[in-house]
Amino acid sequence: QVQLVESGGGLVQAGGSLRLSCAASGSIFSFDAMGWYRQAPGAQRELVALIRSGGSPYYAGSVKGRFTASRDNAKNTVYLQMNSLKPEDTAVYYCAGSKNYSLGYDYWGRGTQVTVSS
Repeated sequence: QVQLVESGGGLVQAGGSLRLSCAASGSIFSFDAMGWYRQAPGAQRELVALIRSGGSPYYAGSVKGRFTASRDNAKNTVYLQMNSLKPEDTAVYYCAGSKNYSLGYDYWGRGTQVTVSS
């Protein structure tokens, strides 16, 4: 069993930056996909960024050009660099890991709160 723990959230002014980390308790080397999701109050959870093994990251249109996802298998950690933050980026951010993306995610973190003030 692998546990995922997000960190790096907080309160930031619009236009600012945050870097989220997702540390895994075990190896993610064999994971097919690692994803970043977010859920704002009253909204459904949405995909922010997806890192597939051997492929380029996918980004939701609302964050493309502002967010950068990366994966360090040696450290069993994935990152989400968030720049030019907007109030609409306010949400709880979750990371998730999948051994076979076609079958869905095997592991989810508990989330970290990101609040962007205007």
